[in-house]
Amino acid sequence: MRDLVYTGFVSLDGVVDSPGGGPGEEHRSGGWVIKDVEFLPEAFSLKGEELEDTTALMFGRRSYEAFAPIWRDSDDHAAYKDLPKYVVSTTLSEDDLVEGWGPTTILRSADEVVELKDGEGGAIFIHGSAELTRRLSEAGLIDRYNLLLFPVLLGAGKSLFSQADKDKQVLTLRESAAYPNGIVKLIYDVAG
Repeated sequence: MRDLVYTGFVSLDGVVDSPGGGPGEEHRSGGWVIKDVEFLPEAFSLKGEELEDTTALMFGRRSYEAFAPIWRDSDDHAAYKDLPKYVVSTTLSEDDLVEGWGPTTILRSADEVVELKDGEGGAIFIHGSAELTRRLSEAGLIDRYNLLLFPVLLGAGKSLFSQADKDKQVLTLRESAAYPNGIVKLIYDVAG
């Protein structure tokens, strides 16, 4: 069975919306990862460590449309170029896929995500894709959270976690570290 891992930057109040800012992002605090916290390379070392574990990437439609054209040509994301990608969407068409960014498969349902997880291979990492992650978490399909928690309160934006009254999920701390700029690395396994 393959692990499904969410990786992301999150504010102290749980917002994952617009951490890098950029064109088309309407969040008034967009770019909070690079604007508000001193850059320390060691605080971002998790991103490099993840590359060793990543065998495939998964996105929701909007995150795929935002990342694919930029990451395809980015030296910082060159290691992702040839990895298999999965986009979970009921509306994306094959014609919408970005050429030259490795093999990409559209999954139309949570059942197809389950089939993928049940197959052979290593960890699949989800970047961005807050709505997809919430749905997969509610379906019990997320196995691990790799989070960099930033010392900011945004008050608005997309939350990684659902506000719905649902069954409790217990997390087990796998690893943590705190950095002088206030960022905290938290890696949690979903228990059960």
